[in-house]
Amino acid sequence: MIKRQKFRSCLLFGAVMLGTIWVHAQQWKPAGDKIKTEWAEKVDANNVLAEYPRPILKRGDWKNLNGLWDYAITPKGASKPAQMEGEILVPFAIESSLSGVMKTVGEANELWYETSFTIPSGWNKKDILLHFGAVDWKAEIWLNDIKIGAHTGGYSPFNFNITPYLKGKSQTLTVKVWDPSNAGTQPRGKQVNNPEGIWYTPVTGIWQTVWLEPVQKTHIENLRTTPDIDNSTISIVPELSGSTSGDIIEVTVKDGAQVISSAKAAAGQPVEIAIKDQKLWSPESPFLYDLSVKLISKGKVADVVESYFAMRKISKKRDANGVVRMQLNNKDYFQFGPLDQGWWPDGLYTAPTDEALKYDIIKTKELGFNMIRKHVKVEPARWYTHCDQLGILVWQDMPNGDAQPIWQHHQYFNANELQRTAASEAIYRKEWKEIMDNLYSYPSIVVWVPFNEAWGQFKTVEITEWTAAYDPSRLINSASGGNHFQTGDILDLHNYPDPDLYLYDANRVTVLGEYGGIGLPLEGHLWKPDNNWGYIRFKNSEETTDEYLKYAKKLLNLVKSGFSAAVYTQTTDVEGEVNGFMTYDRKVDKMDFQKVRAANREVIEAID
Repeated sequence: MIKRQKFRSCLLFGAVMLGTIWVHAQQWKPAGDKIKTEWAEKVDANNVLAEYPRPILKRGDWKNLNGLWDYAITPKGASKPAQMEGEILVPFAIESSLSGVMKTVGEANELWYETSFTIPSGWNKKDILLHFGAVDWKAEIWLNDIKIGAHTGGYSPFNFNITPYLKGKSQTLTVKVWDPSNAGTQPRGKQVNNPEGIWYTPVTGIWQTVWLEPVQKTHIENLRTTPDIDNSTISIVPELSGSTSGDIIEVTVKDGAQVISSAKAAAGQPVEIAIKDQKLWSPESPFLYDLSVKLISKGKVADVVESYFAMRKISKKRDANGVVRMQLNNKDYFQFGPLDQGWWPDGLYTAPTDEALKYDIIKTKELGFNMIRKHVKVEPARWYTHCDQLGILVWQDMPNGDAQPIWQHHQYFNANELQRTAASEAIYRKEWKEIMDNLYSYPSIVVWVPFNEAWGQFKTVEITEWTAAYDPSRLINSASGGNHFQTGDILDLHNYPDPDLYLYDANRVTVLGEYGGIGLPLEGHLWKPDNNWGYIRFKNSEETTDEYLKYAKKLLNLVKSGFSAAVYTQTTDVEGEVNGFMTYDRKVDKMDFQKVRAANREVIEAID
């Protein structure tokens, strides 16, 4: 009888807890009256961005901590508040509609988060890692009222081993965030405190998935993969934690279900594997090899991770006419794609769902493009995996920060560069290295872009040479749009609205890094009811398409003259900008996509 009563009590307690969670979820709803994507309706507060967050380094066990957390905003430097203000849906920035809050924090205040979680029983005797996909900008973390660490940088993942600080069944996680937006010198992309024109709403706090992962004390932290198609080999460098002498790495490469190669090496040694009859990756044929890596310590398997890689090469070479061309897999290859800001009307920096995150890439392929320039923003890991799987080349920008000095874009720079403070320079170097480290193994990324349109541009030659030395496997576009120096692999011109080849570098690849910006405001799909902006504006889809086709014909001639890549502005409308192929809510394609695709393919094939 007593056992039965205890069982009924447990059932009642569980029902109450589930009911409480359900009530909280029912209370959440998007804030504000701004336009939204169709995916906003699919956001479930009990199951937010539920997909595995890091598919390029995957383990079987993990726990998603996304969902409703408590929040409060306090003056900068104040103690943790005794009482929270309400609930926020993590991982959507507090300024976003999908956070359920839609409040501005600003540089004078700090944002506090708090939540509780339990550790699954099957994770006993393992170390527990607490992962943050990205937090903008300075994060301090407490577990059970013990400060366990801090991180600065809004675009790279970080984690803590929380095992020593676990206490009892339920754990309390507290996070404090400060983000000065454009009042600071840190990388911030298009964020400003007073958004207008080409400048957008600030993004403060957690904006990518927060999650837990169990590991052994000896485990794999990262895999650094480098393909060499000229020698048909893949180099795999496992980065390990807790490894000791005698530990072994075992690597298996698969083509689907078929094992095609395997190798072993002592921990700390790179693993070089020959790939017989290699299948090359390209946007036309995005083949990925599956990779399994075991860490064997003291004769036992301590860790296993699943990953993937591609055999592809990005390079440059002078063609028969003397023009330095980009090459993909040792063949001349014109790269053409949109400027992709990666913003959402409902989630700001964060796509509402994984389906939404993937959607813009699919539409880019539908338009006939083979490349995306990811503009002054870094995406979650899943976005790059989608690019790898779908087949799209990526130019990865460093998010802008600090100040914009003199901008000379129609000539080579002949003035004094920006003088950053020591602190600002250190922030840039730290965050750029973290971004490159995090993204190194994604085959879709083929170009690094350290600076854009002179903003925050300093020590250009030094930064370019460091970037090239740190990753010799990719091309370096040192200064997209200027200020131009004779360094790196690429001279990148910007011209609006139509294409123009006004500078040419006979020793480097010459590209049109931005052009276009044809605006078409569509009522019912606007972030603002008025004051919408484009480099040039039209009244309907037919006019807008015709103007795009006119530019494509001009670009076609310039490709033959010397351009080796081009970037059209832009994928979607963003806030006050109305120059996208799609509206900001992704509900309307603003041009005739079939006509655009045909024109784009003609441009791409011009140098075949």
